[in-house]
Amino acid sequence: MPTSRSRCSPLRAIAATAALLLPLAACSSSGESGGSGDQRLRVVMAFPPAQAMSPYGDDAVTLSRLAVVEGLTTLDRNGAAKPSLAASWKQDNPTTWTFTLRDAVFQDGAKVDPEAVVRSLTAAGKASPLPRVLSDTTLKATVTGARTVRIVTGEADPLLPQRLANPSLAILSAPAYQGGKVNPAGHATGPFTLTDVKGAVAATLERNADYWGDKAKAPGVDVTFAADGTARANALRTKAVDVAEYVPIAQASLLGDSYVHEFPSARTNGLSLNTERGVFADPALRAAAREAIDSKALVDGVYEGRADTAQGLLGPGIPWAAGQRTAPTGRTPAASRADIARTKEIVLATYTNRPELPEVATLVQQQLEKRGFTVKQVVRDYAQMEADALAGKYDAFIQARNTLLDTADPVSYLASDFTCDGSFNISQLCDRKVDTAVAKAASLTGTDARHNAEMTAEAAVLGADALVPLVHERFVQGYDDARVEGVALDPMERTLITADTHVG
Repeated sequence: MPTSRSRCSPLRAIAATAALLLPLAACSSSGESGGSGDQRLRVVMAFPPAQAMSPYGDDAVTLSRLAVVEGLTTLDRNGAAKPSLAASWKQDNPTTWTFTLRDAVFQDGAKVDPEAVVRSLTAAGKASPLPRVLSDTTLKATVTGARTVRIVTGEADPLLPQRLANPSLAILSAPAYQGGKVNPAGHATGPFTLTDVKGAVAATLERNADYWGDKAKAPGVDVTFAADGTARANALRTKAVDVAEYVPIAQASLLGDSYVHEFPSARTNGLSLNTERGVFADPALRAAAREAIDSKALVDGVYEGRADTAQGLLGPGIPWAAGQRTAPTGRTPAASRADIARTKEIVLATYTNRPELPEVATLVQQQLEKRGFTVKQVVRDYAQMEADALAGKYDAFIQARNTLLDTADPVSYLASDFTCDGSFNISQLCDRKVDTAVAKAASLTGTDARHNAEMTAEAAVLGADALVPLVHERFVQGYDDARVEGVALDPMERTLITADTHVG
C-alpha cells in the first residue's frame, strides 16, 4: 500500500465551477505505475458530505458506495439478504432473531465481536434524527454468546435481515463513538478505509489490508465531491477522474457510449406537496397541481428519453409493481381556475446535486403557471435544503427518491415518507388510511401479500395527492470501460466502488 502521495495540483478546468469543485481530482499515488491493480482510483461523487460522514444520514450511502462500511448483512441484486459481518442467522420467533458473526476485524485492528454489534445498533436507535431505516421499527440487541447476538424487534419484522444491510446500521468499533459524534474514519470494516475528509471537497481512502473478504484490487481511492454535474462530466472527459457518479443526461451523448453506462433504477422523481400548511393544505389545490403535470414533456424535454413516464410511486425498476397496481383512492376533485387565482405565491424548491432537477423545476413551474398558480423557485445545494424541506418550509419540493434504498422493499420508503411519524415526510402527510395501509404491509410475511398491501398503500398516498410522480429515472454512471473494471451498476444505489474496482 502506498504511504505517500504526490503533491496535488489544481484540475485544469473546463469551467470555473470545475476548478472550484474538483481541485484534488488529479491527485495520484507517488508509486503509481499504471498496471492493473497498482493504480489509485480517482472518483468524483455528486453529493458532498452533509453530516461530516455520519452514518445516520445520507452520508451513509456515500460510505457504502465507496466500500467503507458494512452491516451484518448485504443485499444481492434481487434485494435478498446475504451474509456480510454475520455469517448466518435464524428467526427464533416472530420478533426475535439470532445472528452469528464471522471472524473479522475492524480497520483499527479491533475484533468484530457481539459487543461491537450491540454498541452500533444501540447508537443508531438513539440517533437524532433517527435513521430512516428505523422509522417504522425498534431494535434491541443483546450479546448471547462469544459470536452471537440476539436482536428483538418491537413488532414482527419479516424484513429484518434486509433492514440490517442498510448503511445507517453499519457496524463500527468503539473509538468511532467517542467525542459526541460518530466518526467512521478508520473504524469500519469495508475493503477501503476512510483516512481523511477535507470538508465537502475531498476524501481519501486506502486499501484495508486486513479485510475479511477479497482484498481491494486498487491500493486506494482519491475522492472529490462536485455538486455540479457538468464539472463531473468534464473531469471524466479530460481523464482527471476514472469514475464519475451520476453523469448528467445532457452530457451523456457528448461523452459517447464507451463512457456512458445507463441502467434502470428504483428511483422516482416526485413533486412533494406540503399537505400541512400553505396553499397545498387544500386537497383540491393539490389535485389541481397534479392535473397540471405532464410527465411525458419532462421525459422528452429534460431527460432526452433516458427516463420513463410516471406510473406511480414505484416505477419499472421494481418489476412486480405494474402488475399489482390499483387505482388511487379518495381523490378530491381539482380546484377551479378561479380558486387557484386567489391563492398566494407558492415556493417550489429543488436541489442542484442532480443536474436534471433544476431543469425539471423550470418545466414544472411553467406547467403550474399554465394552470393558474403563481410560482417562485428556490434552487440550492441539497445539504443547504434538507432541514428546511423536512420542516415543511416549502410548498412544493422536487426530489429524486430511491424507493428501495432502506430495506430493498418499498414498505420502509412508504413508512418514512408518508406516515404521521415518518422521519423523511417532506409532504408532512398524516392520514389515518395511509398509516393503516402501511402498517398492514409491514406486518405481512408473505412476499406476494406484502406487495399487494404496498400497492394499496401507494393508492392511498396517490389518492391524497401528497406526492405527484414526475418521472422514473434511469441511472447514468460514467467511466471508460476500456480502462476501468469492476464498477457496480446497482439499481438500489448501495454500491458503486467495490473491492473489484480498479484501473486496468
